Amino acid sequence: MSAIKLVENVKQNIAKVIVGKEEQTEALLLALVCGGHVLIEDVPGLGKTTLVTALARSLNCSCSRIQFTSDLLPSDVTGYTAFNPKTGEREVCFGGLMAQIVLADEINRTSPKTQSSLLEAMQETQLTIDGKTYPLPEPFIVLATQNPVEHTGTYPLPEAQLDRFFMKLSLGYPSHIEEIDILRRNMNARPIESIEPVASAEDILTLREERKNIICADAVLDYIIHIAEATRGDERISLGISPRGCIALTEAAMAHAMFAGRDYTMPDDVQKLAIPVLAHRLVLDRRSGIRGENRISILRSIIREIKVPAVS
Repeated sequence: MSAIKLVENVKQNIAKVIVGKEEQTEALLLALVCGGHVLIEDVPGLGKTTLVTALARSLNCSCSRIQFTSDLLPSDVTGYTAFNPKTGEREVCFGGLMAQIVLADEINRTSPKTQSSLLEAMQETQLTIDGKTYPLPEPFIVLATQNPVEHTGTYPLPEAQLDRFFMKLSLGYPSHIEEIDILRRNMNARPIESIEPVASAEDILTLREERKNIICADAVLDYIIHIAEATRGDERISLGISPRGCIALTEAAMAHAMFAGRDYTMPDDVQKLAIPVLAHRLVLDRRSGIRGENRISILRSIIREIKVPAVS
């Protein structure tokens, strides 16, 4: 299945449940094809859990939801070994991470120790339980959510962990017309029950291999590095984009080109994905907050000032 057909099929399928979030759906598919993870920051009730469930069902992937609370332990996330009195041996009991699509709900409500239990899985696609390593099923993606409004009883994600997320998204409130459609759909039924697979995990893995064949010209790579260097030298920013961020933006641009039916990247691909891929990685100077500036506005101003290369 071609990338264009897969994206269109999944978007149409998820549209049966989620109204008006095609860009976010495509972004999740893009992250999945790139092997990255996504942080979704938004208020409760906007369909984050439903979107993740619909994505898993559309791709016929295993899905797990971990509700991050203050008393959640690292072993609840990764797993543990327990003695089986019937066999007389210790057996592995896997935690919520042993799935292809993992919803880490309200990730900032648990302690930093438990948050860090995700790092190995996100970076290496494996788990270590009592000294033994277990591979995670492919494709594997962590979709973490956090509430931007409530701060009581929360633990802000450290910069090192934020940098592990491939991109950060926000769903936003639906429009008036979209919300009327949502109410109609949910009056007498649960639309999520109607979702059937339209693609497979194997299709995603195939697209991962095809993405490697997309051409990324030196001029585009140079453009990405100029953006990163500009963030490192900007007085409004205390911590700029790392090489990991540059790699993520390059991979995202390649996948976006593939989704558009091209075998080469363009500066437009970089510009479209720079905000969701890079903005959350920035650490602003304290004075920027006083002036009312935020990561997105600063990054946009930086990108506007950089000359866009001509790619032949």
